Amino acid sequence: MAKEIPEFKTEKEEAEFWDTHNSMEYLESDETIALELSPELTAKDRSKTKRVTLRLRLSQIEDAKLIAREKDIPYQTLIRSWIVESIKRERGERA
Repeated sequence: MAKEIPEFKTEKEEAEFWDTHNSMEYLESDETIALELSPELTAKDRSKTKRVTLRLRLSQIEDAKLIAREKDIPYQTLIRSWIVESIKRERGERA
């Protein structure tokens, strides 16, 4: 049985928690997650990224996984692409 994720007062508090705890203890299943780095995340570009924590509904994650599976890409990559597209759209740039 998965441990319950505590409530956090700030994003900093949550980030510090995840820096010192194993997230596997908080997952609902033993599902194996395959990760693929997109080509734009090369070793030199990786230093330009920052890990963030997002709380999403389980249904949102499952929907993203389904769509990603249909596109044959990792769901994290799909979510990142949606964020990039939305930022460009909001800024009036071409996607």
